[in-house]
Amino acid sequence: MDDHACTGHGRCYSLAPDVFEPDDDGHCIVKVAEVPVDLQAQARTGAANCPESAITVEE
Repeated sequence: MDDHACTGHGRCYSLAPDVFEPDDDGHCIVKVAEVPVDLQAQARTGAANCPESAITVEE
């Protein structure tokens, strides 16, 4: 997660609420240190929809 690149569009936590959440300014916070298998598709969807490409999913 690139905190400096995030501008708070909210797509990530709208599409992947079990993985991401907003901070007080609407910027993304990652809720889990390691994404469990059952949430990996959700994490990828949130990352793929970030307009700034601020989220990187490592395999």
